[in-house]
Amino acid sequence: MLKSLSTVVVVLATAVSISFADAVPARTVHGNYIEARTADVFTGACFANGEAEQVGREAVFGWKIANGDWHGVSLAGLSVVGVVRSEHTLGLASEPVNPTKAVLIVDNRANAEQRLALQSFAKHMAGDLLKDVVKVDYAPIELAIQDGNIHGGTAKLTAGSLASIQTRALNAGDHVCGNEEVWYPPLNSMDHAMPAYALDNSYTGDGLGETWHNRLRRSGFLGTFQVPAE
Repeated sequence: MLKSLSTVVVVLATAVSISFADAVPARTVHGNYIEARTADVFTGACFANGEAEQVGREAVFGWKIANGDWHGVSLAGLSVVGVVRSEHTLGLASEPVNPTKAVLIVDNRANAEQRLALQSFAKHMAGDLLKDVVKVDYAPIELAIQDGNIHGGTAKLTAGSLASIQTRALNAGDHVCGNEEVWYPPLNSMDHAMPAYALDNSYTGDGLGETWHNRLRRSGFLGTFQVPAE
């Protein structure tokens, strides 16, 4: 059974007292991650079951790489964003096969070699979510987490004018039924993850045949990642 928010907070808040970068061994790619969907991820069974197959087919997620090389190419300081639209609610256990269309937004500060490496990295991290990339866009990407602390819950992602996420921490007022838990895990693997309240989750590009501006949902995650360099 997935952990309640209070349990997640206790477990993750004790994870590290030193900086994440100081604890990372050599030959890894590491940094921060953000995600928001169009369905609540921190919710109760009654809400989740009511939303299944009605919403939650769309998501925006992104990685900011603090340091590391991918296929011998340095990605330090660069970012990449995935935007997906699926046939069924993302993460729905009753639909193990869920065809998904995706757009990649690549940091426009990257050179030609880094742009290819960022795409390869994102596809490695996201697996089937980015199996069918229908368009690759290039835009300035910024991912800022307040005080560098994912446990604070406050973060903002912008990918030019194409996609954005803004989050805050979940609080007691976000408990509606009193039986909330982390119903859906993050779409992508992380070392540490915290659910967050998505003040905004939007996509305005033309790659998916759909745009959205989804606001005020318990639908986000913040996290840190660390993977071996390839």
